[in-house]
Amino acid sequence: MSPRVPEPHLSAWQALLHAHASVVARVEDALAEAGLPPLAWYDVLWALRSVPGRRVRMAELAGRLTLSRGGLTKLAGRLEAAGLLRREPARHDGRGVYAVLTQAGEALLRQMWPVYSRVLREMFVETISADEAAAITAGLRRATAAATPGAPPSRDIHQADGRAS
Repeated sequence: MSPRVPEPHLSAWQALLHAHASVVARVEDALAEAGLPPLAWYDVLWALRSVPGRRVRMAELAGRLTLSRGGLTKLAGRLEAAGLLRREPARHDGRGVYAVLTQAGEALLRQMWPVYSRVLREMFVETISADEAAAITAGLRRATAAATPGAPPSRDIHQADGRAS
């Protein structure tokens, strides 16, 4: 196999990295300007909101996010101290711990979503057509599947009320 990466693919990879960094920075700035916590808090709370019972094992939660288990443990501690989630021991497994979304966590998601979605609308909806978005999604899902054989398909970002954005 050749070590060469074709130019269109290399350009797409670089554009993906730059777009990700730029959009995340804009979201972080907008959240800070609104006096809201960072995007990582939203990501954890949304991951909890999107599972049945709004409750999931910490190990599974880490797998749903781009955080290490140690990083998630530290972040979960901050979220728990803020009353946004609680951790519960697993009844049948002395080592297992569940993260559970609280009402305060749900309320914070509802505060953060309008700010987050505004940036996404400005950066994506207003600049990328629906057809382009569909092509990007399809290509990135195939790349994700190739990188993680046997993994379930990735989930889309959703509004805090559970409808697709």
